[in-house]
Amino acid sequence: MQFWQCFVDHAPEQPAWTDRYPTAMPDGRRLLLPLRDLGDVAVAGLIANQASFAVLDQLAAWTATAATPLRAEVVVGLPTLGHTLGAAVARALGRENWVAPSTTRKRWYDDALSAPLGSITAPAVGANAARRMWLDPRLLGRLQGRRVLLVDDVISTGSSAQAGLALLRAAGITPVGLAVAMVQGEVWRDTWPDALPVAYAFQTPYFRRVAEGWAPIV
Repeated sequence: MQFWQCFVDHAPEQPAWTDRYPTAMPDGRRLLLPLRDLGDVAVAGLIANQASFAVLDQLAAWTATAATPLRAEVVVGLPTLGHTLGAAVARALGRENWVAPSTTRKRWYDDALSAPLGSITAPAVGANAARRMWLDPRLLGRLQGRRVLLVDDVISTGSSAQAGLALLRAAGITPVGLAVAMVQGEVWRDTWPDALPVAYAFQTPYFRRVAEGWAPIV
């Protein structure tokens, strides 16, 4: 079965997994996610822009439902895979548009409206050291004085979401919260602001290596 293309009704319980993990969804179904070997640990991977429209729309609906209490007026989708989810969440929340920061600098962009960008699968080191996200100055009017929701596909280490916070801070914006489809492990909690809510559709653990493959860290 291809990853990210459909939900399944049942999945066997087992103490360890090899190449995939059947992640529980809010309605009790499962979504098969590939396991990514990061050395000492593994994580379940969600690639939102490779998901079927049916899966993406449902994940966006669940994420939007979780974020509804934050009463967001505008959505900012991070230019990781948050672009894919950000647009869908904004539509699910009934917004008429959304704000999309970029990883490509246009000629009229301002250095002051940028921030370094990294993630657990693409850390800001080596070839990625110069990666930045940029906010078009022409979009500031959509954000100022409004309740802004930051959206990404996944939060794991929290590095990409922290970059989003830094970018909004440079624009003088404090978001009402972060919305993600998947919360991955607990590492991100070590540096995430306590006062900033995180809304999400589902959770996955980190995994430790065992003789049979990978076992969830609980």
